[in-house]
Amino acid sequence: MIRALNENWALFLGMFMLMVANGLLATLLTIRGASLGFSDFTISVMQASYPLGALAGTALAPRLVENVGHIRAFSALASLVSIAAIVHLLTSDAISWSVMRLLGGFCYPGLYVITESWLNAKSENNMRAQVLSLYFIIQLAGPALGTAIVGFPDPTGNLLFGLVSILISLSIVPLLLSGNKAPEYAAPERMSVPVLYKVSPIAVIGIVLVSIGVAASYISLPLYALQNGFTTAQASGALVAALIAGAVVQYPVGWLSDHTDRRYVVIGLGVVTTLSSLWMAIDTSPSHIVYGFVLIAIGLYPAYSILTAHANDQLNLSQIVPASGTMVLLLNVGLLVGTMLGPNSISLFGGRGLQFLLAAIGIAVALFALIRRVQVAAPTDTGDVQVVGIIGTGQPGVLQAETWVQEEESRTDPDSSQGFKA
Repeated sequence: MIRALNENWALFLGMFMLMVANGLLATLLTIRGASLGFSDFTISVMQASYPLGALAGTALAPRLVENVGHIRAFSALASLVSIAAIVHLLTSDAISWSVMRLLGGFCYPGLYVITESWLNAKSENNMRAQVLSLYFIIQLAGPALGTAIVGFPDPTGNLLFGLVSILISLSIVPLLLSGNKAPEYAAPERMSVPVLYKVSPIAVIGIVLVSIGVAASYISLPLYALQNGFTTAQASGALVAALIAGAVVQYPVGWLSDHTDRRYVVIGLGVVTTLSSLWMAIDTSPSHIVYGFVLIAIGLYPAYSILTAHANDQLNLSQIVPASGTMVLLLNVGLLVGTMLGPNSISLFGGRGLQFLLAAIGIAVALFALIRRVQVAAPTDTGDVQVVGIIGTGQPGVLQAETWVQEEESRTDPDSSQGFKA
């Protein structure tokens, strides 16, 4: 791991700044919008513009990189996202914020494609798993740190928006100063949703449901906390606690799913989400908000990785990368729906609407996984879970999919280099 860090620190640093900036901006817009008097519906529409833009960006950004190259594409996209952050600073109306959030959602997938493909091209076969491990840490730690920064004092209201712009602008510097040539890149083909559904129905349905729950909890937790008397720092701290909890359980849950039928793990995660949400609906005391959302994060956040691993178990090697793009498309559809539903559900059912929404998602995921387990036996040969951070991002997962392919090929080719499991 030390070698992987030494050889790729510049790119890791650039990606880390991007992830911190994205996590900071996503939470900052929710809290600042509430302080400006935006309604829950307005905040949901504004935040939903990000996954809406990501739906287009995920499809078009790889083609942009293929046509103009890594450096030009990264420079252009980073500049646009930096401008978007400044526009948030200069305006205070929901329309301009929504347009800039749409622009950010379009640009970020391209930034992830560039960084992932560059890292993938620079990594030798026996180093890929190490690179992947560090990349996962950045994916999970970056948004958590960005969310924590929201609680810092900002007397003028301008400092944090300016910090987002600075971080995004700085992220391009390590890439530009890297001594390695830009790698060749070809945009991956896509697998249609109906084809993926035939291969793994639970992956298609489960990814959409889980990402709805993740987006609803991620966007709505600060609002819910503020409406229950939390300060800005306390609201952002509650979200940080949930993010950290979701990150910590990723690897234990992944290990467990590698040693049993993954659908049992999905059922268990759905049950945890349901029981935690119902407990929060019964016990609405502000002192238990943090504990409740931590438990919900433990149930929700690892599920996407398990579902993608289950889908990969059913695919042949040539299908894994195309399927990765389709699963990210489904992810962004769920994020879009969840961002709209989450904030608007808070006030329903006597202030328990968000809890009931998350409980319903947990029940649906668990039931569908149980039905599929009864109908279809588990595959006899499975791969390993590759943990994917999905909070506040729309990353295409190119590096994850290609690394999974490399590891599978190394298992069947005795002459290929063998890397350790991430």
